[in-house]
Amino acid sequence: MSKSTLTRRGVLRTGAVAGAGVALPTIFTSSSASAFTNEPTGGSVTLGFNVPQTGPYADEGADELRAFELAVEHLNGGGDGGMLNTFSSKTLDGTGILGKKVEFVTGDTQTKSDAARASAKSMIEKDGAVMISGGSSSGVAVAVQGLCQEAGVIFMAGLTHSNDTTGKDKKANGFRHFFNAYMSGAALAPVLAKQYGTDRKAYHLTADYTWGWTQEESIKAATEALGWETVNTVKTPLAQTDFSSYIAPVLNSGADVLILNHYGGNMVNSLTNAVQFGLRDKLVNDKNFEIVVPLYSRLMARGAGENVKGIFGSTNWHWSLQDEGSKAFVQSFGTKYGFPPSQAAHTCYVQTLLYADAVQRAGSFNPCEVAAALEGFEFDGLGNGPTLYRADDHQCFKDVLVVRGKENPESEFDLLEVVEVTPRAQVEYAPDHPMFAGGSLGSCNPGA
Repeated sequence: MSKSTLTRRGVLRTGAVAGAGVALPTIFTSSSASAFTNEPTGGSVTLGFNVPQTGPYADEGADELRAFELAVEHLNGGGDGGMLNTFSSKTLDGTGILGKKVEFVTGDTQTKSDAARASAKSMIEKDGAVMISGGSSSGVAVAVQGLCQEAGVIFMAGLTHSNDTTGKDKKANGFRHFFNAYMSGAALAPVLAKQYGTDRKAYHLTADYTWGWTQEESIKAATEALGWETVNTVKTPLAQTDFSSYIAPVLNSGADVLILNHYGGNMVNSLTNAVQFGLRDKLVNDKNFEIVVPLYSRLMARGAGENVKGIFGSTNWHWSLQDEGSKAFVQSFGTKYGFPPSQAAHTCYVQTLLYADAVQRAGSFNPCEVAAALEGFEFDGLGNGPTLYRADDHQCFKDVLVVRGKENPESEFDLLEVVEVTPRAQVEYAPDHPMFAGGSLGSCNPGA
């Protein structure tokens, strides 16, 4: 089994340096003799994995790191090969990338944009990372994507769900495999209409940053199109841990649905507060009061425990899928770590393979040649069925899952059930859709 050449102590030291914001030699100039930023010249190539190891999204970050390490192991020919065996592209053969052994460094985003940029900057300048991936916050993703554009490296976004990442803040050097808030609304609304009807009054609690804003906008538009009335929309700080003061007004608002545009630890706490206040036991407007969590994850469901039973949401991927790619990934991840992977782990593993494959097909680490290989790339075998990396905005298009908290789970991992696989065609939109308007993809930057 192949392992990273970095020791755990070395990894921690890297994170500490990044967190301290130590001044490092800049490469963001044209003085380098290299053809592009961090052109690998030896027998190895370094990738930078930037994840939240602290903060409200730390659970997702921990699972992302596990997936990154597994992807590197498979690229270097270790383990059982995982999704390399099911990926429709057959250019990767377990000998690294273009014959170079894959190494990696890590950083802690702290779920804060400034910390994430400092961490990514250190990995690019100090460690020579030729690609940055990871993150579990759209605010972080937008910030790091901008940095990678300036630095001339590829950014393969991890978990980021804001429309802005491939909307007004899209960049030529940035690519997103994860789905987005518009897709959640498009997939979820028909299911909500079927379950709860078209005459509903909704109250939104929304994380106050780019993801929450576009999630609220997307689900609000989708449910209002059904005939639902939006009673109120209230923003909550990302650092909020007790949502009691936000739940009490819901009871007197006349709403019969609470939509929690929260993720990670925020969602766990707000849903727990809502259940403690007895919202799920209320009868309002002659209807059972309902709660909806538009963006779900198994890690969140585990944190919220029995409170998630019967609650609908959407997710990018789930370990119970039975396609060959998903089964291969679950087998590899489960064998290595002893439990099934999350959607965050899946998207980060896949992004790493997609980057490596693009380099292999391009025959170069030059970010502009890699970007060209990713644009318009169609593939299969990595879960979610046939998928397109759209050239217009660097957004992946694939099937979207609608899930529900399971009433009778058989284990601590069996918490969500897939109730509908929404076809890709139902969640597609034009590149100039108003929710994605503004900004420009611009031109690829090779850096040095």
